[in-house]
Parts: sequence; C-alpha cells; structure tokens
Amino acid sequence: MVSKTWHLIGSPDELRARAPFSVELEGHSVAVFHHGGRFTAIGNRCNHKGGPLCDGRMRDEYVVCPWHAWEYSVFTGKGPEGYDEEQVPVFSVEERADGVYIATPPAMPGRLLAHKPSHLLEEHPREPGAPPRVLGISTTAMDDANPRYSTSDALLDHALAYAKDALGCDIQHVALRQLAFKPCEGNYSKHASACTWPCAITERDADDQLIAVYEGLVHWCDVVLIASPIRWGNASALYYKMAERLNCVQNQVTIGDRVLIANKVASFIITGGQDNVQGVAGEMLSFWAELGFVFPQFPFIAHTRGWDAEDMDVNVRLVKASTALREASAELVTRAVNQWRVIDAHRDMLLQPMERTGRKAQRLSHHGDVQVQAHD
Repeated sequence: MVSKTWHLIGSPDELRARAPFSVELEGHSVAVFHHGGRFTAIGNRCNHKGGPLCDGRMRDEYVVCPWHAWEYSVFTGKGPEGYDEEQVPVFSVEERADGVYIATPPAMPGRLLAHKPSHLLEEHPREPGAPPRVLGISTTAMDDANPRYSTSDALLDHALAYAKDALGCDIQHVALRQLAFKPCEGNYSKHASACTWPCAITERDADDQLIAVYEGLVHWCDVVLIASPIRWGNASALYYKMAERLNCVQNQVTIGDRVLIANKVASFIITGGQDNVQGVAGEMLSFWAELGFVFPQFPFIAHTRGWDAEDMDVNVRLVKASTALREASAELVTRAVNQWRVIDAHRDMLLQPMERTGRKAQRLSHHGDVQVQAHD
C-alpha cells in the first residue's frame, strides 16, 4: 500500500478567497477548487496540451481548460458524459481543525488514451529524384458562382502552367476562397504553448479546410507562389486570414526550436489598382522568412497603375494584353525553381541546427507553482 503524505495548504477562509489556484506538491502540479461547498483537488495540467486548469472557467462541476476548452470534473477528473475515458489525477482533500490538507500521491491517477496522430505529424519523405513541386496559393476573394477576372490569379495560373509544361514540375493550386476555414482564435495570446502544431482548430474541427495549406506548405511543396491583389495598400483580407492561422507553424520555433519549413523557396505576385507594392512585398517577405522560407533574387513581380487609377476595367485589359507580365510570371517561377535546385543540391550542407542568436535569441522561461511545506 502506498503511504500518503498530507500537505497543509492553508486555512479554509484563505483558500475560499484564492480558489481556484495551483500548488506544487512533491512534483505534482495540483489545481485546487472550491465548488458545491467543498474543496477539491485535481491535476492542474490538461491532458491535451498541458493548459493550466486552475485558470479555467467553471461549467457546472466541470473546469474548462483556458487553452483549448477540454473539460474535467473537479470531483472525478473525468470529462462530461459521452467523452472518452481520459482523466486528470484526483487528490484526496481533508479539512481539519488547523486547515485544509491535500495528500500525495493522487488517490486516482491520471489516464491518457492513445489517439491516432494527425496526418500533419506524420513523416512525408520525398522520393529521390522527384521533380520540383510548386504550390500556388491564390488569396483573391470573389463569388465563384459569378466569377470575375483577377489579374493576380491570371498571372499565378500562367506561372503554374509554365512550371508544369516548361520546367517539368509537379504543381498544385489552392484558392483560399474555395476553402472553409475559421479565423485564428488567438491562442498565442493566452500562452505561447497554447498555439500548437497542428493548429488546435484543425485538430478539433474535421471540416477545417486550411489543412490543404498546412499540408502543402509544410510537407508537399518545394516552391510556393503566393498571389495577392492590393486592397487599400495592403494584401487581401483572405491573405491575412491565412497568415494568422500560420502562426502555429512559426511558433514551433519559439516554443521548441522546431523548424517545420526548411529549404523551401517562396515568391510573390502582387497586382492591383492602387499603389504600395513595395510595402505589401516587404511585409510578405518578412512574414514568409519567419516561417522558414528563402527567396530567389528578385522574389516578386507586381503591377499597379497607381492611387488615382480607378478605371479597373482598363487595368484588366492591360494585364490581359501584357506579354511582359506573362513572361515575368514565367521568369519568376523559373528563378524560384532554380533557387530550389541549388538548395537541393547542397541539402546536407544546409541542414544545420538553427542558431537563435540575432533571431528571437531569448528562450521562454517557465515559472513553477507555489511551493508548500509537507506534513506527514
């Protein structure tokens, strides 16, 4: 029989005022609650990604993890009826004359079930000698039932066709407007470790279609071409909606020195009736560099007629008739593919550990919970 160690954690009045809170007891992080007129104690770390249950909101007898909304009874450590049989540890609690005590080890240990890992976590080996793989991402919004001509889409289509027919590449085309995906929920704002890979939205929502972008960027492509119109001096709204959801890729570097994207090349196609091409391109270059992409010389092409060119029908006619822009899109993808070929030929040399110095060199610090005195 395992002997118990009882820990005095405070007076009832003090704990009622503090609850919920967490304490560290002999290596156990314990969440303490006062619910239904009694004190309870369960493991403080959510089984999903380790979120602090003491910071969650209550729903009846269940505490809702503040990171990704997993629920646990503060009495049994289990989820609501109908959930699987996972649970967090449950600790014995006694209210004595001199205060409230919690016993370690837990009276009921936690239970984790093996879940099938996400496809995004599996290895995706690239066949030796396979042709370069070029992914095109359109960020233009429109009603596909009543389509219009998009200058950025047209140049992207031409670049992809050239990559396939002239360069011998495999190609994929993703149009964000055809994907149903939710906006970023800002889990990073709760805690760096709450922004996970795969994205928590994708994990819990089987209908989240941004998985096509995640799969394409992280596992499939060697080269990505991102095409965006200019909207009021910025990239499109769909571009930013996607970019926010890609924080989970970059965040792996921050929380675990894990680089998901390496030895891949990005280039950009930017068109619109308004100016600020260099501003849009500069922001894109910074963001995609942070994801891990590299760039060829002259990594974007662009077309705009300036701030006061409101006759967009004329702009469309100009792009449709422009041999120079079509040639430029072909040259852009050629530069990108050639850049990737150089990288691929020197892959072993380039697969070096990331040096953090100069790029968010600081590491995250993890603060422990309150230490308390043990009593036999």
